[in-house]
Amino acid sequence: MEQIDQIEEWFYKYGDDVYNFLIYYTGSFDVDDYVQEVFVKALGSFSSYEKRSSPKTWLLSIARNLVIDKTRRKRRIRFQSIDLLSNRYIPIDKSNPENSLLSDEILNDIYNLILALKKPYMEVLVSRLILEFSVEETASILNWSHNKVSLTYHRALKVLQKQLKSINEGEEQDYERFLHK
Repeated sequence: MEQIDQIEEWFYKYGDDVYNFLIYYTGSFDVDDYVQEVFVKALGSFSSYEKRSSPKTWLLSIARNLVIDKTRRKRRIRFQSIDLLSNRYIPIDKSNPENSLLSDEILNDIYNLILALKKPYMEVLVSRLILEFSVEETASILNWSHNKVSLTYHRALKVLQKQLKSINEGEEQDYERFLHK
């Protein structure tokens, strides 16, 4: 009974984080079933939780592994949403449709480039840049060392900056403000 109460508490505390994380790995806002499955798996493996990481990162690791397993069966990953990225990095002035459209175009460029990067770069950028997880949380979720997270994140940002610069030499400064938050 104690396990159920603990998982229920974590659901209320970390459910939104798991939901947002899963959006990027499933390519859909329809991740309610995945969220439920993450917490069912957490309940089933509660006794193996060693408390070396926070409950949040343990749940996000379960979520990541769940998506990887399901993706292997489907053999494809697609990402569709940029809402979290836009809400966090671009203050949209709704009174100015031109600025709003420009912001959406910049976000689409950045988002599509992130998705086109090799998988480790994409994973670390989604975790660190978009979802704003700490190095420790990202390391736990991806099952990497802290050094690997930091180094991969640095390299991924450099590659992304280079690609953004080559796409539009005149607007790279607009992109830069999103990458150096």
